[in-house]
Amino acid sequence: MEPRRNEIDEMIVHEKTQAALEYQNEAWADGIADGIEPEIIADAAFALAMRETIRIHGEDGAEAILESLRSRMLAGEFSPERRFQ
Repeated sequence: MEPRRNEIDEMIVHEKTQAALEYQNEAWADGIADGIEPEIIADAAFALAMRETIRIHGEDGAEAILESLRSRMLAGEFSPERRFQ
């Protein structure tokens, strides 16, 4: 049985997300290696992400994304202690 279109689309998005995370990790490691403090890298990454999010989705869309991120944060999704199974 062949995967349905939505399943294929989800797999593609997952693979692209994994690749994007690898790029982000490499950029983070390069910044640390160059002596940039993690707090500065995080602030710059967040500012760039917000500018791009507002460009793509507008301010209302960015606000909705921030609300979603807040809920995910409070649920522990981004916690460094979170264990994946």
